[in-house]
Amino acid sequence: MNFQQLRIIRETVRQNFNLTEVANALYTSQSGVSKHIKDLEDELGVELFVRKGKRFLGLTDPGKELLIIVERMLLDAGNIKRLAEQFSLRDEGQLTIATTHTQARYALPKVVTAFKKAFPKVHLVLHQASPEELVRLLQSGDADIGIATEAVAEVPELVSFPYYGWYHSVIAPPEHPLHQQTLSLETLAEYPIVTYHQGFTGRAQIDRAFARAGLVPDIVMSALDADVIKTYVELELAVGIVASMAVDPQRDQAVKVVPGEPLFGQQTTRIAIRRGHYLRSYAYRFIELCSSALDESTVRSALNPALQD
Repeated sequence: MNFQQLRIIRETVRQNFNLTEVANALYTSQSGVSKHIKDLEDELGVELFVRKGKRFLGLTDPGKELLIIVERMLLDAGNIKRLAEQFSLRDEGQLTIATTHTQARYALPKVVTAFKKAFPKVHLVLHQASPEELVRLLQSGDADIGIATEAVAEVPELVSFPYYGWYHSVIAPPEHPLHQQTLSLETLAEYPIVTYHQGFTGRAQIDRAFARAGLVPDIVMSALDADVIKTYVELELAVGIVASMAVDPQRDQAVKVVPGEPLFGQQTTRIAIRRGHYLRSYAYRFIELCSSALDESTVRSALNPALQD
């Protein structure tokens, strides 16, 4: 048994059992992939994959059990490398942050600026992704830290911490009649609306609020980020529902927040890390720059409670 065989097992599942794609991802040949799998099955004495002819259709029960161990072994192998780098290159290396457009555009610029001043030799990669992509990047070890409002709190392999709370704001052109009305779900539903795409920036909570009120809003367009929403509001094609931090009165003078109580409840953006993922010291510092309550001791305790005990 060797690490290449373990990587092939994991990659075969990731590539939906397409051995050609596995070979491309691992820079090897398809025949080499097949041989590694056959050698491992012969060594273990069990079949790991369900086959139909030469095609792989899925994992057998032993294969499913093995995959859990393989993921853990490869994660720990990566942790060993990061541990060595921690002591040989304390303030050098790479930190990959996976986050959504809203967080990258409005929440993180000050944090990134402070981090780069403190750790100029660390290569900071800011990877914009959907919440689902962000979770996959964390699970695979391709991202060290994830920052999002959706998805991360429900994944058992991830530990997440509250970062900050926020609300949605309703925006409209300055002369729009909605500014003269009492803001409510009922009045808002009378106008065409542009807001976030499903799965982004609290859209689910917006939909639930209208559904609870027995209303069907006229959502004429959905977008991945607030800048697109604001553009179509400026063109007077609809009113908008955006994250409150996305509206700056001085910068966004062509739109205006409609006064009134928040209609969709508080949202919480969270910082997420995969359980067992080894973080360099500067990664803990990045998290603390996001929230002073999340110091290294607090985060370590949540990631590895047994070690803390």
